[in-house]
Amino acid sequence: MVDRSGALEGRVMRNINQDFWRHRRVLLTGHTGFKGAWLALLLDRLGARVTGISLPAAEGPTAFVALKIRDRVEHHEIDTRNRGALAAAIRAADPELVFHLAAQPLVGRGYRDPVGTFETNVNGTINLIDALRGSRARAAVIVTSDKVYKNDGHAEPFVESDPLGGDDPYSASKAACEIAVASFADSFRDDLPAIATARAGNVIGGGDFAEERLIPDLIRSEMAGSELIVRRPDATRPFQHLFDVLTGYVQLAETLAEDSGNAPRAVNIGPEQKETPVRLLLDAYGAARGRPVRWRAASEPAFAEAQRLTLDASLITNRLGWRPRYCIDAALKETALWYEAWMRGQDMSMYSVEAVDQLLAQ
Repeated sequence: MVDRSGALEGRVMRNINQDFWRHRRVLLTGHTGFKGAWLALLLDRLGARVTGISLPAAEGPTAFVALKIRDRVEHHEIDTRNRGALAAAIRAADPELVFHLAAQPLVGRGYRDPVGTFETNVNGTINLIDALRGSRARAAVIVTSDKVYKNDGHAEPFVESDPLGGDDPYSASKAACEIAVASFADSFRDDLPAIATARAGNVIGGGDFAEERLIPDLIRSEMAGSELIVRRPDATRPFQHLFDVLTGYVQLAETLAEDSGNAPRAVNIGPEQKETPVRLLLDAYGAARGRPVRWRAASEPAFAEAQRLTLDASLITNRLGWRPRYCIDAALKETALWYEAWMRGQDMSMYSVEAVDQLLAQ
């Protein structure tokens, strides 16, 4: 396990209130996905009683299987587009806190299935929020994306008050989700828990095996003995470690439940190094694991994407005391170590529990 002490030096941050989470009833949608599986593990280690609602886990390796999440949550396979089944499951779970991560999360798949992307990301979210009306839930964190902003390539990092938009179906669906959440929160505020959206993306960490993502594509290419094909090596993104994003979600939920008047209704969660070019990330990943990455640029990108994306996370820092714990080098080292252990056949559930426990001990 990587020594994270250097990543913390000189920082003042508010930690997760572990006593708050003990025995809490938590509803988590999307727990079979990459971030959802790790959030389920984190909540389990905090002592929460987690009900998971999601589509079945994808075929092949997944964080859900590697972390043995089915043993840690009350597991339900429900499509959030199924309004009746979702509402019935929420009534039965009677949650105090809600994290909504169930989504179609991929830009490329959004081009291939735009209707399904909008149905899942917008209608699925509306179904969840409507089912929470009149419930005893105290707080709900709705996870969207760093791609919700109208990206005209301007130089400044995006702040929460910037215009929303999206040229591709995935980005547009997440921006539409933001608008729908704000509408319900304003229209039915006396009948709903405190709600906020969390905007983060380009998350790196062990256990991600999704299609058309940089590190998972690298792992697959190396296992196949081939070069990694990179769509846009000079694009920049706010790459950040999974644990930084998850602690942001958890601290936001705590604040919504305990001090909703001080909780922002939308927050960016971004890294200290606000943007990193893809080619430099690959160089740093190779250095982190001790052998270079073999890659080449695609002759032509498969689909349109923004060339630059960067976030300003000052709001969550100033209002909630959240700070990123990982610089980019520490994030890449932690990620590389997880995949190296996985490829050696190590027990990744135990490995990952140790990583989460070390995070909580900081």
